[in-house]
Amino acid sequence: MIVFCHLLNDHSGSPRVLCATLRALDASRDGLLYVGSQGQGVLEEAGVPTRRYWYRRSRHRLVTLFTYFVSQVALYRALARARDIPRDAVIYVNTLLPFGAALWGKRTGRRVIYHLHEVSVTPSLLRGFLTWIAARTAKRLIYVSEDHRTRLPIAGVPAAVVPNPIDPAISARAASSAHERKEGFFRVLMLASPRDFKGVPEVIGLARDFAMRPGFAFTLVLNGTPEEVGAYLGEDLPDNLDVHARTDDPADFIARADLVVNLSRVDQWIETFGLTLIEAMAFGLPVIAPPVGGPPEIVRHGREGWLIDSRDRAALAEAVARAAADRALYEEMSRAARARAADFGFDRFAKTLREVVSGVAIEMDNR
Repeated sequence: MIVFCHLLNDHSGSPRVLCATLRALDASRDGLLYVGSQGQGVLEEAGVPTRRYWYRRSRHRLVTLFTYFVSQVALYRALARARDIPRDAVIYVNTLLPFGAALWGKRTGRRVIYHLHEVSVTPSLLRGFLTWIAARTAKRLIYVSEDHRTRLPIAGVPAAVVPNPIDPAISARAASSAHERKEGFFRVLMLASPRDFKGVPEVIGLARDFAMRPGFAFTLVLNGTPEEVGAYLGEDLPDNLDVHARTDDPADFIARADLVVNLSRVDQWIETFGLTLIEAMAFGLPVIAPPVGGPPEIVRHGREGWLIDSRDRAALAEAVARAAADRALYEEMSRAARARAADFGFDRFAKTLREVVSGVAIEMDNR
């Protein structure tokens, strides 16, 4: 049995990758999922027996930090009270955050695997605490990119890099659609969390730069409820920007776009991978991505898109304008994007992940 532990179920990257992990490891047959009680997201459809443990977020950061630690006590107690988790079960901790599961697994002699997705954990004391726990409990670490492994070193624990996959449903939809540039408008899309460090002010500024130029339309899809999105953005938005709350079908927005951008602030948030980038590339869309972190391992500057620091607003505007104006370049990038996306298929992800998990089991059996 594998017991998967996650904190917040929403529509962001880490629970989406966890869904792929559950499928790859056949968790519906012999798996169990523990997830925090707040949040409704992609894990609702995982098809794995699920148990909730208490968790609440707040608008106030200190309150959220307090409730987070309480949630890990709740997770530890929930695992300790379970009577159907065998001694040889693997405890699969998704992100650094569910450390209560790692502590319980270590105390009870079970194997602990961490699937890491983040680097930019704040405050720094929390990051230090969480990596300290991982170093003392994990039998294996899984990173999503080589840059990720370099930026979040955890000494003394064997590690593997397993790049995130494109969801098979999205791959199938992308394969059946021949991307063609839309007539009349060049559509720029960004999918992100409603946080400044994710580059939301930058995409709003970019839309303003094109407000007086006909033929450009911007779409922003934020991972939050309509109320959360409205409270975050306010009302002063350019007319050429269309805003949507969280979606269950990001592919629907990607299929209608011409260019996808990720404008995370490189001085505040490091993207460890870039799931929306490879999904967009599967549809043949060029992308704009940060020049640091995981994206440079996916996107080659000038080939599948551009690697641009979002603080360079002039460079962003130039790239968008060039993608719209140079049809030959756009088509060349589109072909390159599709070819590159093929490297991130689900089957490759599943094979590599199974090898990592089975390797931990073999090591333990040989002891």
